[in-house]
Amino acid sequence: MTISASRRNWLYAGVAAVAGLAGAGLAWRRHALTDMPSEALSMLWASEFESPTGEVVRLADFQGKPLVLNFWATWCAPCVEEMPLIDAFYRQNSANGWQVLGLAIDQPSRVRQFLSQHAVSYPVGLAGLNGTELGKVLGNSQGGLPFTVVLNAQGQLKQRKLGKLSEDEVKNWAL
Repeated sequence: MTISASRRNWLYAGVAAVAGLAGAGLAWRRHALTDMPSEALSMLWASEFESPTGEVVRLADFQGKPLVLNFWATWCAPCVEEMPLIDAFYRQNSANGWQVLGLAIDQPSRVRQFLSQHAVSYPVGLAGLNGTELGKVLGNSQGGLPFTVVLNAQGQLKQRKLGKLSEDEVKNWAL
């Protein structure tokens, strides 16, 4: 039995459409915002890091208010490029309860030197490899930078982004 060229084209188009829908569904599921698993939130709120000035930064102190967590490194150009946007957001919205914490996945001496030349208004934690593990638990399976997680005051995920933030994304946090 032979299939006509017209029927074969329709068959190929149907298979391609099904494959496309399956791929789109998988991508949507992968990037859909869902509540954070309770283990991830437990690890997040139990985390503590040293600040560049030697103080302890306890994530538990950030509970109950909206929070932007930004994982970055001094050697990461997109991280450095987005820092002024994040800093401007913090300065404009901290009076409304918004908190920002930068978690540096870098050597402490490099972070201190970088911040002495490029100060930010928000607190920074020296996260190192523990920060990489925290990022993975929060959804950054690749371990890439920059990585940003935005939580509402109830600790629910509002946004998760691997890669450089845009100005529009940052403006939408407060909406």
